[in-house]
Amino acid sequence: MARIFISVGSNVDREQHIRAGVKALYQAFDELEISSVFESEPVGFNGHAFYNFVVAASTELEVLAVVAILKQIERDNGRLAGDKKFAPRTLDLDLLLYDDLITEVGVQLPRGEIPHNAFVLWPLAELAPDRIHPELEQSYEKLWQAYDKSSQKLWKIPFIWNS
Repeated sequence: MARIFISVGSNVDREQHIRAGVKALYQAFDELEISSVFESEPVGFNGHAFYNFVVAASTELEVLAVVAILKQIERDNGRLAGDKKFAPRTLDLDLLLYDDLITEVGVQLPRGEIPHNAFVLWPLAELAPDRIHPELEQSYEKLWQAYDKSSQKLWKIPFIWNS
């Protein structure tokens, strides 16, 4: 079984899309661990604030099968193939880690944005503080402690999943 970590984000009908995304992730991976939900300003463009969090799961699926499931869940939630990188998102699901795999074949793992985006690093450090980044060889907690927290604005929000 591989341990996977998935970044989840939305800034279009946020509550609806992250609930739908988590429901679909439960159907695909059964048991999930979910970080706190964070609200953050968009990075790279002007727009509505995002809800972001990280989900951990276990799977016997191969990496590219996991990525295919994530892309299908995005499409099922109104995400269009070829959407611009810095633009509003109904649902954004990115595979961050697949065990300690390092690859660029089909998908970049570990995902390059992990140490650079607070909306990925903080929830990842919350879920897996002692896990070691396979390339940087530091724990996610230490990476978060060293992160320049003035570079991106985000904050934890209370989120009720079953409303």
